[in-house]
Amino acid sequence: MKSRCSRRLREDEVEFLTEQPIDVAALMAAVQAPARGGIAVFVGAVRNHQAGRDVLRLHYSAYRPMAEAECARIMTEAEAKWDVAVAVAHRVGRLEVGDTAVAVVAASAHREEAFAACRYLIEQIKRRVPIWKQEFYADGSVSWVDPSTGAEHTEAGPRLQHA
Repeated sequence: MKSRCSRRLREDEVEFLTEQPIDVAALMAAVQAPARGGIAVFVGAVRNHQAGRDVLRLHYSAYRPMAEAECARIMTEAEAKWDVAVAVAHRVGRLEVGDTAVAVVAASAHREEAFAACRYLIEQIKRRVPIWKQEFYADGSVSWVDPSTGAEHTEAGPRLQHA
């Protein structure tokens, strides 16, 4: 499914929310150009632990219309703030340990702008885009984790987590 957050760069469209594995090379290709010598990439992968607990897998959920609209705003902000081209993708659905959950790419003439835009994108995505993470633990328990605060939500109420 092509998203409304897509940017037409060259002849391709890059979607933001996807159920499919993220193709980081395709994201890089979407922003590359002869004038852009600096390309910064951030890849967030599913890790096997959270706050001292063994994680088996994750499930990401999103309110797609709102997530796509907010992603588009964040990408527009980055491209207005720096002379960059950007591409982002975030998985939804079931992910296993080691799977890529999110990828952010920013390309510019120089590395400083590419790094700054890449950092801005991932931080804003985590803070503002309505994507929710459910963690499944080895002990059989399950918790929702708010990516913007790091707070775990269980039946007992929120508990602060360290990201």
